[in-house]
Amino acid sequence: MKKQTISIGGMTCGHCVMSVRKELSRIPGLTVDAVQIGKAEITFNDTTVTDDDVRRAVVQAGYTVTEQQ
Repeated sequence: MKKQTISIGGMTCGHCVMSVRKELSRIPGLTVDAVQIGKAEITFNDTTVTDDDVRRAVVQAGYTVTEQQ
């Protein structure tokens, strides 16, 4: 399992937090540990989930990934 903190651009409120959490939660093999305005902390199986999968989910929610660590 891989832990990652994602910096997310464009988030300004609780609705943003819920949108990002919802989209990330849809990825099989990924657990959302925490989402705050501007970042998300996740744990995922890096043999089945890629950084691109995570990035697509954030974009689908309407935001941008500014950094993945």
